[in-house]
Amino acid sequence: MVAIYYHPEAYSMNNSRLMGRNAAGDSFLKGFLKYKSSDETYVHVTDESHKSVFTETFKNFKQTTQTKFFSPDTIQSATEAGCIYFPGPNISEHSYHRSLFSNINWSLCGITHTTSSAAAMDAIAAWITSPVQPWDAVICTSTAVKKNVEVVLQAEVDSLRERLGITKIVLPQLPVIPLGIHTKDFAYSTEQRVKAREKISTGDDTLVVLYTGRLSFHAKAHPLAMYQALENAAQVTGKEVILIECGWHSNEYIEKAFADGAKLASPSVKVITLDGRVAKNRETAWASADVFCSLSDNIQETFGIVPIEAMAAGLPVVVSDWDGYKDTVRDGVDGFRIPTIAPAPGLAGDLAYRHALEIDTYDMYCGLSSSLVAVHAQKLTQAFIELFQSPELRKKMGDAGRLRATQDYDWRTIIPRYEELWDEQTKIRLAAKKALEEGAKKSGKPLAPLVWPARLDPTIGFANYPTQHLTLATELTLTEPSAEKNLVKLAQLKKLAMVNYANYVFPTDDEVRLVFEIAEKNLPNSSKAEDLLSGCSAQRRPHVLRSLAWLCKLGLLQFS
Repeated sequence: MVAIYYHPEAYSMNNSRLMGRNAAGDSFLKGFLKYKSSDETYVHVTDESHKSVFTETFKNFKQTTQTKFFSPDTIQSATEAGCIYFPGPNISEHSYHRSLFSNINWSLCGITHTTSSAAAMDAIAAWITSPVQPWDAVICTSTAVKKNVEVVLQAEVDSLRERLGITKIVLPQLPVIPLGIHTKDFAYSTEQRVKAREKISTGDDTLVVLYTGRLSFHAKAHPLAMYQALENAAQVTGKEVILIECGWHSNEYIEKAFADGAKLASPSVKVITLDGRVAKNRETAWASADVFCSLSDNIQETFGIVPIEAMAAGLPVVVSDWDGYKDTVRDGVDGFRIPTIAPAPGLAGDLAYRHALEIDTYDMYCGLSSSLVAVHAQKLTQAFIELFQSPELRKKMGDAGRLRATQDYDWRTIIPRYEELWDEQTKIRLAAKKALEEGAKKSGKPLAPLVWPARLDPTIGFANYPTQHLTLATELTLTEPSAEKNLVKLAQLKKLAMVNYANYVFPTDDEVRLVFEIAEKNLPNSSKAEDLLSGCSAQRRPHVLRSLAWLCKLGLLQFS
């Protein structure tokens, strides 16, 4: 089983700045709830309000009827699920959280959405020095992004070997599992096609090419090559061509840049822009299209879900031979993968340091990088020409793509692959747990949680701050010669806001009474802290021992 780390933002498309990871998260969670094999649903939340959001959002899924929520203060419930799935690559932070209890209590599983941001690259590099274990995993959504992750990891290892001479390397599993879609969402009838084309005021003879997704020339897909190729193909074939750009611009500057580019590069191609955040617009775009095109050329893309959606819609696809598209689109079968070219490794170090030193924003870093990536213009034009001239080829490729999407990329197929991974993680973890427990039994040393160096017990980290430490040998005396008077005074003090804010560290009233009564019996002599704890259970003694300092703080006990 697995627990889903749930934050609404990561699994919702109701966002004015909708990103691919939001759409992927929303699609994944619906697929998980629909196709998971377990009747129980474990959900990890860090904000209590997220429970009601989850319950309301997914109330129509029968699979959520047995939902078990847990939060940071009850995180040990993760041992029941056996694994926590996070919608990102930052499992290092969570591995430290786990280490406060035991690294073998549960597994962690993350996923790559983008790996080019500073935060993502830092998260990946941090696996080397954090308590990440072999029974953890980070799903790579494509073969290309796995190679990128391995390059970052190797660079970090090389750096640490040079500086510190490290020899032991512990890494998570890095399986390649693609994102999935709900293929039925992209099945459109002939009637829907007719109505959709009426909405965009075009007949059946016009060729409609679709691009869908975020409309960003610097961070998604630069449209100039597409505009130029569509214009050339339209001129060669004599076909009337409409381009639908179904997406959203981040601002008016980018919106104008797209309009200016299309006007200059494809004057005879009619461009229709639809807000892709509106469901009805997406339906119109998919239902009316004949050909799909996405020429991704950016480093922040790790998979690219839209070509699979296009394949599910029965559209032939024209895509760049780039990153995740290499895995999903079969050149000459589902459509055409257009060759790309980029500078050889080692020619853009200046872009990296400008980003690192914050001379350039992340957007500019992505934009400068993508400006050095090109698609083969002639082959792109030829792909459009062949598809424009042959309805039979469009149908053949569209049918092949639909079959591939249904068989290989529907969540019905992908979720079992996730579950196989989580089961394998559990097997690795339990085998390691057994070996560790047997070793501990032989040595006579119980298993203990690892220390989180940057989150030390404050009495350890700041041990040199006080004059002395309160130990079992510390001598303590009641400031009032009566236990009852001290109890009355304590009750008054606990009403103060400056006192009761710290109620987490308070001993119980019964424990305080026992301490005061023992101290009173020993008057006029002082009492050792050890003696004051004699009435407490062994389990509670450490807590009550430290709370003696709190009683000193309130002026009810005096240390010598």
